[in-house]
Amino acid sequence: MNRTLRLTVLLSVAAIVSTPAAAAPDAAGCRPTAQDGFGPFGRGEPPRRAKIGTGHVLIGVVLSSTDCRPIPRARVNLWQSNRDGVYTTAGSATVITDRAGRFRFEGPYPPQYEGLPPHIHLRVFAPLHQPLLTRFVPRPGERVGHVRLVLAPEDV
Repeated sequence: MNRTLRLTVLLSVAAIVSTPAAAAPDAAGCRPTAQDGFGPFGRGEPPRRAKIGTGHVLIGVVLSSTDCRPIPRARVNLWQSNRDGVYTTAGSATVITDRAGRFRFEGPYPPQYEGLPPHIHLRVFAPLHQPLLTRFVPRPGERVGHVRLVLAPEDV
């Protein structure tokens, strides 16, 4: 191999190895999920369970914005209203993420009321991260939804 070709190959390998994507997941693709404080919060901790009914499954993952890595053992509180727009304990749950930061929640398809789209409120807690308050809005008639929740680090 001539010297020019060898140098080109070495520089190409060095460029690949030094990119952030090769060293760790792409943190630039992990902007924190927008906060949405609207919701039935302040009602305490919902019961620990992953199912409150049938009709819709929400599958999610919780990631850190610092390195885009999954957050195991994050606590995800979920609330959805009944058909009258009332939030009750029966319509709430708490799930804990697995080692890969994943969770699964099953309930009835969220109802629409008072002009608001069907939605599920989420509150997420994880050590060394700011709590997240947000909503998931499923597509019309969707039976399985997916959500990616990215938490910002605590303010130091």
